[in-house]
Amino acid sequence: MTSALFVVSEEGYWAEECIEPLTTLESEGVDVTVATPSGSPPVVDERSLDPEAAGGEERVAELREVDEEHPELNDPEPIATVDADGYDAVVFPGGHGTVWDVNQDRHARQLLLDAVAGEESVALVVCHAVGILGFTREADGTPLVEGRSVTGFPNDWEDGIVDDHDVMPDGRKLPYWVEDEVRLAGAEWDAELDADTSVTVDGDLITARGPGSSAAAAATLLDEL
Repeated sequence: MTSALFVVSEEGYWAEECIEPLTTLESEGVDVTVATPSGSPPVVDERSLDPEAAGGEERVAELREVDEEHPELNDPEPIATVDADGYDAVVFPGGHGTVWDVNQDRHARQLLLDAVAGEESVALVVCHAVGILGFTREADGTPLVEGRSVTGFPNDWEDGIVDDHDVMPDGRKLPYWVEDEVRLAGAEWDAELDADTSVTVDGDLITARGPGSSAAAAATLLDEL
């Protein structure tokens, strides 16, 4: 059976970016496992469950039901105990929370390295989780993303969320901007701001821009699998 590992933030994942790929893969018979940095259930960013952000009250109810009742989301594995070799795909959903935990987790970065290096596996990285590419390096120190084409959460969008001191509406200080870090690591960055969706495939690395690209990202991942 085809299998996928979802690496999800405990600091705030974006509902659409996790649940859309997760339920899409499961509907096609893919076996899904969820992992978080400590093994505690991931925490959904409540902003992603605002009807305006999610696409209406009915969609919010669907997303919240999955968040609250999905067996894997509510009983995840610790990242340090899972191995990318056991999965056909490793998926990194976005959300600002990834900036503080998943993107900075050495075990998460190793999962990404192994998924991209594996002959049979692929990685999908979405939105703010794309920031992990700014910190993931090969054994010789070369950034994993150097020279690769990627998309992700753009500075133009971040600028509309944080204040002049990079403080978010919930009071947390954003430590870095995704686009800045990934560009500095040598990526060929294009968030395709004029397009409705943005999904980029470069070898075994798939990146997606944000919530509106979640369905396209899921479809692209299925095609790659």
